Amino acid sequence: MLLAAVRGRSGWIISDGKAGHEAQCRGVFEALGLSYEIKRISPGRLQRALAPYVPVARSEQFGTPGSAFAPPWPDFAIAAGRLTAPYIRALKQHAGRATYTIILQDPKVPLSTADLFWMPEHDLRRGANVVTTIVAPHRFSPARLADLRATAHPAAFLTVPRPWVAVLLGGDGSSYNFTPDDQARLAGALQSIAAQGAGLLITPSRRTAPSLMSAIAEATADYPRFVWDGTGENPYPAMLAHADRFVVTADSVNMCGEPAVTGRPIHLFSPSGGSAKFQRFHNALARHGATRPLPDMVMTLDDWSYPPLYAAADIARAIAERWERRRAMLSGRAGT
Repeated sequence: MLLAAVRGRSGWIISDGKAGHEAQCRGVFEALGLSYEIKRISPGRLQRALAPYVPVARSEQFGTPGSAFAPPWPDFAIAAGRLTAPYIRALKQHAGRATYTIILQDPKVPLSTADLFWMPEHDLRRGANVVTTIVAPHRFSPARLADLRATAHPAAFLTVPRPWVAVLLGGDGSSYNFTPDDQARLAGALQSIAAQGAGLLITPSRRTAPSLMSAIAEATADYPRFVWDGTGENPYPAMLAHADRFVVTADSVNMCGEPAVTGRPIHLFSPSGGSAKFQRFHNALARHGATRPLPDMVMTLDDWSYPPLYAAADIARAIAERWERRRAMLSGRAGT
């Protein structure tokens, strides 16, 4: 009922051009059923250095007819990342309550900057207008995955036996480091999975070290497998749709959270390092039943299920509920 009142209304995604930020915003607006357009920002050098604490650059001519940010104002506006926060602030000043404003993540601005914030549960920041979820929003809705299952059947997948185990590889970052021992442990674990007759569907990320790929290739050379080499269509959406289970490295919140929309087993490989924030995230996923640690030697492929996690829908419901509450208050219907 709440989403029906919102569906088809107008929206702006204020984007810094980062694919990850844009995907989160699109996931939420698609869950709301909005008719939206993407407004990409052009901050000046000063704004890039000092955002989110400085105003929008004058060169953007915010609010001026003919500019990218001019009336008619949208019903909803959403943004993610520190560079976009000043634009939400400016929009709220110009449009007032005509536009319901949303910020994803925590750009370290006052909570009065937007009408609603979404933050990951493990970030710990809370407030009356803060909504939290275990995983981040994304565009892989249950409906989209069902469509992919019906229409996307990569021929390369059919060369490996089932069950299909999607292997999502990350790499070194600010919190985790794949030591040579870590690489050997992961390669050995994947070999033990393949030895049981499972088919590995392996995809690296931009951070995946060539040495890790070499270790995995050598360990699994005697078994049927699919390894994406970065050419052709990205198989990741089809992997989410078709995989029977997942092996995921612990170094990426998005990479660990997206498979949880399937309700299928996620085996978590933890390289060296970590942080308190990552640990809170992984503890929450484990408590939900989504993940279990990947043993160094997999003797049996345990099966389990859990309620799928689709944060975009949870956030969309919170937005619709609060927007409707404000609309009722403005029209004098509150409490009737």
